Amino acid sequence: MALAFDLAPATDADFDDLLALRMETMRESLERIGRSDPMRAAERFRSSFRPTETRRILVDAVPAGCVGFWAEPVDARRIEHFYIAPSFQNLGIGSAVLERLFRDLLPSVRLVRVGALRESDANRFYQRHGFLQVAETEWDIEYERPRQLHSAAR
Repeated sequence: MALAFDLAPATDADFDDLLALRMETMRESLERIGRSDPMRAAERFRSSFRPTETRRILVDAVPAGCVGFWAEPVDARRIEHFYIAPSFQNLGIGSAVLERLFRDLLPSVRLVRVGALRESDANRFYQRHGFLQVAETEWDIEYERPRQLHSAAR
């Protein structure tokens, strides 16, 4: 059973803390593919950070992660910057956050999209939760999870 968690709004002031979380959670995967460049990571995070659509994940008021979740064209939602701090991993929190996001989907949403760095353990996590690979680039793998899987998971 996962630990209980809260989702709290993020603000621009959270950028540095969330960037540090990103670097901590992705360090091993980035090193594995030879892409561990803190400056590049900060620029990439800054270019896609949407504080109004990002939530901090808190366990007993302690920062445990973050997740961005926003609308995309064609009745879809995108998960972005979904990081669970290493000290909170393997406790079911990531799965519980996904289930809450799926449960709260509007009826018009047909699918949920997410991308993961190649060679990242996140790929197994998303596949385990019903995401299907739809594209692959030099550095990333894109996934989609169709709506019927969200309904079936209820």
